[in-house]
Amino acid sequence: MGEDLVLGLGGTVDYEIRWDAAVLSALAREHGIHLGELTTTTPIIDERALVVTVLAFLATGGGGERFVLSSEIVERFASHFDVETTLGGTGVRAGIALDRIGVPTVQHLVSIDDNVRRLLPTSMRIVSSATQDTLDPHLIVQYPEGTTVELVDATVTASASNRLIFANDAPNREMAIAAGLGEALARAAAFLVSGFNTMQDAAMLERRLDDLTAAMRHLPADALVYYEDAGFYQRELSSLVRARLLDRIDVYGMNEDELQEYLARPVDLLSPDDVVAALAEVHDLIPARALVVHTKYWAIAVGPHAARHRAGLESAVRTAATRYRLGDACTAADLEDTARLPRHAGGAAVVAAAESRRGATGVPAFLVDTAHPTTIGLGDTFVGGFLAAVPAAARLATAVALERALDATSPVR
Repeated sequence: MGEDLVLGLGGTVDYEIRWDAAVLSALAREHGIHLGELTTTTPIIDERALVVTVLAFLATGGGGERFVLSSEIVERFASHFDVETTLGGTGVRAGIALDRIGVPTVQHLVSIDDNVRRLLPTSMRIVSSATQDTLDPHLIVQYPEGTTVELVDATVTASASNRLIFANDAPNREMAIAAGLGEALARAAAFLVSGFNTMQDAAMLERRLDDLTAAMRHLPADALVYYEDAGFYQRELSSLVRARLLDRIDVYGMNEDELQEYLARPVDLLSPDDVVAALAEVHDLIPARALVVHTKYWAIAVGPHAARHRAGLESAVRTAATRYRLGDACTAADLEDTARLPRHAGGAAVVAAAESRRGATGVPAFLVDTAHPTTIGLGDTFVGGFLAAVPAAARLATAVALERALDATSPVR
């Protein structure tokens, strides 16, 4: 087995707005938005449509990703708020989580600019298909549970905290595969594939899959391949990816929003009966060796190889919970603190039912009480935590932790 963790396929520059219900209320009044027109499926052709979509998600407590007609819409909406510029993309955020515990990664990128150069951790090596600097920011909206926004004729209140992503990102939509990816994969212990969800051209997607499968021939036979679904802008394209990659995917991951989109129905995440039925249904649709569904209450793997990944699930849930309570600043010591927290009782009941009735493998989420939760990047951090349990990463993380402990106790010279 190789030693590198190669993560891809595309990174992003994110505009994370600071939530302000008063600003959203003012925008709703300015655009004359009524309760009856809230929908999560309207084409986002202008700022008004974006505000409608944000409020529609908020009204249900849901999360998701949506395409916008232009980056100018993102820029205009973001200008109403305080904004923090960060890096996103499943591979990059997973890599940031790994960097915090001393595990370096190789990042496959399709775009780059000075924001990326400034913010990317120095532990990351880059393989890139970008030929010039570009900036197509992703708008990240994180709203808290209980927040209330006033419309023209009503108010809407969030039943849960969640995050929304809006973007028009040409490099990620085209997803060019770097010529050097195959060489990087030859030394890989694990390879993360994610990002095809933003593509919208079936013929271009087929070409990118040709390039990717050619590069993947360089993978060591025992390298783990983790695929994160990430919510397709055009759901029908997900079947093209599965047709080409499913026989090489070891772990196929998705979150609760993507699960419900595939099933075209809501799932009561705390109902053992409903969850067991949903897991059976989605695994029939996506017969992966290990299909992982991760939610705010539990993470469960189903499939013939599910039992192999208990350590990965435990590490993933712990890492995501640590980000939820502390954000990007979490450390290995913080992971240990999280491990001492109680588990969600309802999540534990669902896991027990899935394990006894479906032969699944699962772990309940931690109970985290924080006034300022971070909901952005939890799924990406979950993936990073899962990959931290890959033997090569686990060995390096242990060595780094030991080195830091020795440094902390060594006398000053």
